[in-house]
Amino acid sequence: MKSGIHPENYRLVVFKDMSNDEVFLCKSTAETKDTIVYEGTEYPLIKMEISSTSHPFYTGKVKLVDTAGRVDKFMNKYKKFAK
Repeated sequence: MKSGIHPENYRLVVFKDMSNDEVFLCKSTAETKDTIVYEGTEYPLIKMEISSTSHPFYTGKVKLVDTAGRVDKFMNKYKKFAK
């Protein structure tokens, strides 16, 4: 392989899904300041809002997150089109 074209900081990193506290270990070059002890070893931690363990497409469960009544506002606006 060519030297000098690959990132220097390619390392094992723990990704944590904050919505369901699922964690998994993977390699990444993403920068982070947080660390976590995973299976007895300390790794850099990257916090995510959603992953394949919580995304409705992969889980098959629809999870409706309503922020500031936006869903109700949408339903009221388009109620007249429902049959």
